[in-house]
Amino acid sequence: MADVPGGEGGGGGRHQKKRAKKGNTRIDMTPMVDLAFLLLTFFILTTTMYKPSTLQLTFPVPPEDDQPKELDKVNNALTLFLTSKDQILYYRDAYKAGETQLSRTNFKDVEKMLIELNKPTIERINTYAKQLNEQKINEAAFDSLKNLAQKQKDALFVIIKPEKDAKFRNMIDIVDEMDISGIGKYAVQDTIKPEEQLLIDAEKLKF
Repeated sequence: MADVPGGEGGGGGRHQKKRAKKGNTRIDMTPMVDLAFLLLTFFILTTTMYKPSTLQLTFPVPPEDDQPKELDKVNNALTLFLTSKDQILYYRDAYKAGETQLSRTNFKDVEKMLIELNKPTIERINTYAKQLNEQKINEAAFDSLKNLAQKQKDALFVIIKPEKDAKFRNMIDIVDEMDISGIGKYAVQDTIKPEEQLLIDAEKLKF
């Protein structure tokens, strides 16, 4: 037998309000997956991959025959010795027994010294840089003229000789100073002559 809704005591009547049905709260995540893959593809294609940085040094090609060739005379040479105590010892021109004396500097003041000794080359490079800024020459011409200026006879030639216990970080810093100071002619040697080592040991006693 069917139940008939009662009056007020029955909890409802003809004019009783109907409750609204709750909507379905389930969210379809399928489009989000597509968006995630799209973003992942975008970042992979636009991200620059890490490349390990290395220090590139160019060494001279050894002679084909066994006969040693006479080396060209180097003008305006500077020999730098990197010590373990973050000090730089140096002397100008070629080594002369009984005459060569070492001077001392540090990594804070070495850039100023190199620029002063390489002043003619710096002036040439600055002239070419001005022409580049005025668009009188292009980037390729500037690089070529800069390279020629760094190879002139009066350009500073630097020989870098680190001691065995010198810090690798100092070696990187001094090579960076070569580029900052406009020095295009420099060489790194891993051997120090015995007579040079005697001067270094005597100077290190003053530290």
